[in-house]
Amino acid sequence: MQRVQAVLDVDLPGARISRHLYGHFAEHLGRCVYGGFWVGEDSPVPNEGGIRLDVVEALRALDIPNLRWPGGCFADTYHWRDGIGPREQRPRMVNSHWGDVVEDNSFGTHEFMALCDLLGAAPYVSANVGSGTVREAAQWIEYLTRADDSPMARLRRANGRDQPWSVPFWGLGNEPWGCGGGMGAGAYAELARQFGTYSLDHGDNRLYRIAAGAADADYRWTEVLMQNLGRYLGDGEVTGHGKNTYQAISFHHYTIVGSTWENKGSATDFDIDEYYRTMLKARDVERIIAGHATVMDAYDPGKRVGLVLDEWGTWFDVEPGTNPGFLFQQNTMRDALVASVHFDAFHRHADRLVMANIAQTVNVLQAMLLTDGDALVLTPSYHVFAMNKGHHDAASLPLNVRGAAPARQVGEQELSTFSASASTKDGQVLISLTNLDAQRSTEVEIDVRGAVAGAPAGKLLTAEEVCAHNTASSTPVRVRDLDAVHLHGSTLRVTVPAHSFATVSFPAVG
Repeated sequence: MQRVQAVLDVDLPGARISRHLYGHFAEHLGRCVYGGFWVGEDSPVPNEGGIRLDVVEALRALDIPNLRWPGGCFADTYHWRDGIGPREQRPRMVNSHWGDVVEDNSFGTHEFMALCDLLGAAPYVSANVGSGTVREAAQWIEYLTRADDSPMARLRRANGRDQPWSVPFWGLGNEPWGCGGGMGAGAYAELARQFGTYSLDHGDNRLYRIAAGAADADYRWTEVLMQNLGRYLGDGEVTGHGKNTYQAISFHHYTIVGSTWENKGSATDFDIDEYYRTMLKARDVERIIAGHATVMDAYDPGKRVGLVLDEWGTWFDVEPGTNPGFLFQQNTMRDALVASVHFDAFHRHADRLVMANIAQTVNVLQAMLLTDGDALVLTPSYHVFAMNKGHHDAASLPLNVRGAAPARQVGEQELSTFSASASTKDGQVLISLTNLDAQRSTEVEIDVRGAVAGAPAGKLLTAEEVCAHNTASSTPVRVRDLDAVHLHGSTLRVTVPAHSFATVSFPAVG
């Protein structure tokens, strides 16, 4: 048994934890869109206009805040006009990045916007900067958001949609240093300013333009984008709008622990050493967020420009027998713990980090959902999102560990095996607790200050083994009530089992 003592100051609320930190990502990759979200109107799987309804229901239960589309690498090969009009007349295309398969463009702009409407999610559309044109991007925005009789608004009406949509989030390309064009930071910064300049606001729609940023800890890329931001700085709020050419800068970071890119390790068959190395890599995201934030602070101390992590998650080898280009991997208790420590880091940096998008939502990489014919599987990662819903738009709270936290030596580095964060909203406090130790439980004692705590309730996500995963026929990783939570005066005591994630909530008066 390990022990942790901490102090929670309920009367010292910090930055708001944007609900958009719990965003999602749907790329035309493998079975994410086709077979995941989209089954077609003739499918025996229950659907609305071709959109799979069990997927919609599961994601609505998460209060999904936003959905990024159409990529990813696919975004910079996608030409939006190919995906509008009668489906039988749409041209086919080759998805050269993911499996070299031919797609029929049956899922396009109208289908994506209908999906967002069903989900109640804000659309995050990524424009084609790599192989597209400024005019193409500008016309797509006009098509989506303009209400009068402009050429693109008339074209939208001809395709069956009278009123414009609301599109708050607009991505200026994707990974321009790689699949998005193989550019240097300076070359891309000039393009971002150009595309951002012609990405216009129509009517009441206000775009939050997101410049495509760095891979991992390439802080130089972020610095170049900050230097080229434009004459003005935006206000930094996800719902805000400034006069600069982009209001936020993104970066991507995956948890990859394999020996080589070709050998990233199995998603389900791993030993304890590989488990701990995965956790060490996952916890590194906080250092990287802090590094980009430090660069941005030098140019924008008022934190008016947002930082966006619009691709994150685990990346292992594909499941045996599946298409290597489809990136289908199983999802274990290990993946759930990767998610939980990421969210703790997100909460602690909510003053700068305004959005994050798990990669990806269905059937790809660290997915929320897996489809198997007419069956739907909720992955362990899905449950972390569900248990953390109370953090959406809540005020972060300082939760400080007294003394040394439990740790384990992993190679030449030390891994802290305890992670936690807290928030308050509408008089309710939510605490998230993660125990990364694979063998030992952790007794957590929290001194609640600044308010009177009411009766606590807890939820627990764990399984017998860290490699446990859910399938259509078996669900060993599931949420249950956490009985080992007690309040003694102002002291909250919680026992968190080995390799598990727990949440504790309680009303607070004061």
